[in-house]
Amino acid sequence: MTRTAAYDRIADWYEREFLGGPEAGAADGNPRSLGRLLGELIGPGAGAACLEIGCGTGVHAARLRELGWAPLGIDLSAGMLRHARDRLPVAQADAARLPVRDGSVGAVIAVMVHTDMPDYPAVLHEAARVLRPGGVFVHIGVHPCFRGGFADRTDADAVVIRPGCLDDGWTTASWTDQGLRDKVGAGHLPLPGLLHGFLDAGLALERFAEHGAPAPIVMAVKARKAGRAAS
Repeated sequence: MTRTAAYDRIADWYEREFLGGPEAGAADGNPRSLGRLLGELIGPGAGAACLEIGCGTGVHAARLRELGWAPLGIDLSAGMLRHARDRLPVAQADAARLPVRDGSVGAVIAVMVHTDMPDYPAVLHEAARVLRPGGVFVHIGVHPCFRGGFADRTDADAVVIRPGCLDDGWTTASWTDQGLRDKVGAGHLPLPGLLHGFLDAGLALERFAEHGAPAPIVMAVKARKAGRAAS
């Protein structure tokens, strides 16, 4: 509940200052900068429902509609949903216990949120459960190798990796006080644990991408639930 309260307290700051306008959204790692990557991975929707887990203030809803998806959002923070509700249909819910029927949505996305979730493998199981056969899951998240409490990005041209990149855990350590992590903390899941989470949930890995420089800030995964969609 501490993390929920933290996002409730910073929801207005997140929407107005952290996300900012189009210029702020051009920055690597800002969720507004990831629309193109999201589009490349999720593809066209043909009117199918797409559930965004941890939708925050709903900044991806417009892009999903452009791609032909019908966006729906869930988030644990009432403060964030206060900004999101004008952008897409939303519900306040725990990502590890989705209030969604089995096999009912064509796609699920999780964008820059897995470090906010203390049990992301459980979230992946829920994503697989609510996906219809053949449905797509897109994960776009903090890069587990180059971004976290162990990654010092003080020098814009050289990321320094300190001890901690191989450890699970939660921290409020951050190289800057201008971002999120010093305010709400972050969980770290090393790369093998993250990828095993997809496999253990029964999701077939299809594509990968990285985004950001000089070392990637974001790692993205496209996965699919086994089976064929009903015709």
